[in-house]
Amino acid sequence: MSRTPNIIVFFSDDHAQWALPSYGNSEIHAPNLTHLAQTGILMQNAFTPCPVCSPARASFWTGLYPSQHGVHDHLAEDDMAVQAADWLADTPLLAQRLQAAGYTTALTGKWHCGSGEIPKPGFDFWYSAWRKTPKYDSPINKYSDQGAVVELRGTDTQIISDAAVDFLRSRDRGKPFFLFVGYAATHNPWLNRPERLVSQYRRATFRDIPDDIAYPFGAAGRHPIAPDDPREARAQYYASVTMIDAGVGRMLDELDAQGERDDTLIVYTSDHGLNLGHHGLWGKGNGSEPLNMLEESIRVPLIANWPGVIAGGTRRAEFVSHCDLHATLLDIAGAEPTDRAGLPGRSAKAILLGEPGGDWRNVYIGEYGTTRAIRDERYKLVCRAEQGDLLHDLIADPRETVNLIDDDDRRHIADSLRAQLDAFFARYQVAEHSGLRGDKLPIHNRREAWRTEKAAHHLN
Repeated sequence: MSRTPNIIVFFSDDHAQWALPSYGNSEIHAPNLTHLAQTGILMQNAFTPCPVCSPARASFWTGLYPSQHGVHDHLAEDDMAVQAADWLADTPLLAQRLQAAGYTTALTGKWHCGSGEIPKPGFDFWYSAWRKTPKYDSPINKYSDQGAVVELRGTDTQIISDAAVDFLRSRDRGKPFFLFVGYAATHNPWLNRPERLVSQYRRATFRDIPDDIAYPFGAAGRHPIAPDDPREARAQYYASVTMIDAGVGRMLDELDAQGERDDTLIVYTSDHGLNLGHHGLWGKGNGSEPLNMLEESIRVPLIANWPGVIAGGTRRAEFVSHCDLHATLLDIAGAEPTDRAGLPGRSAKAILLGEPGGDWRNVYIGEYGTTRAIRDERYKLVCRAEQGDLLHDLIADPRETVNLIDDDDRRHIADSLRAQLDAFFARYQVAEHSGLRGDKLPIHNRREAWRTEKAAHHLN
């Protein structure tokens, strides 16, 4: 690799890994994303550091874990005190690092790391959803166009794509660009998607959503989103994926028209996964109480495509996260940070280029409030503050229904995983931002799933 590429990151909301054809879902129609996977690389084991919106996004932008950057739950967009706080003020953002390396930088769509009204440092072009919008099911939404509020009619996917195309056409052609496209169509409520799309999915069998027994290690969470008509909600969700795929196709067409396709690295991923009735749950990590770190909640799609550089049809099994993606993009852009020692992510540049993984360790670490998890290629340990720990054998029990934490024959496995988990946070966490502070953490919303019931009642 001898040239510095343009970079486009499509970062969808609530788009689970299982909900793409390239990951085995034969009922969803997403030809553009399928093409990107077939002519690029697909990471089979991509994970979010935290299975809820704002912390996951903050980890992508900063390269840090929630217990480093301090965002531990979704930031309420209708709470002015929460929106007024500058949650990432003390942390360099990916866009700032790329801008310093000579990139023109842009964001269109969902920010959700605090107020999206005022452009953030490091962005030359800013077109963000404004406060409580996009409302996903509304025909009219508000956006911040470089800080000026505009009200537009159309789907959020269409409006976000329009803004992205505007940036591509108006940018400085003498500089490489970084474009972040934050699609949100896959977020609930799953209503009022285009009928021409929804109708084709009403006939689906939804074979990729198992008929599960109720989740045995928790009840429904504090954010109830279970629909009255599960089949209709799933049809609307599948239609949302197809909508996003069409938006991706618009960007590919524009790159082709500008002759920039071969010089552009394209990445598609999501903030976290989602359960659409999996395990009897609806939602992500906060779909249950206590919080869950289920595979459907933590797994995300990750596809990268760069013609002539990334070999087509590649599938890799290394474990990667948003923090690794952050490090990878900086490495590819030649923007190595000076504070590298504090960043837990590893650059996967060599993996994308088809080189051996070398000493890459397939270990995932995640957190959500007071819940922490670690998994290797077989076992997952979930440490919960008050409700007891979980140990799952993901090969023998992929549905995570059996807790082996009290199995004497596996005690050494739990002890080893716990030691690795503790060592990681001892090295990286910032004491004042530690998720284990629980009730002492600042208010993110009025229903934080990790705040104790007594403290949550006091807030309300």
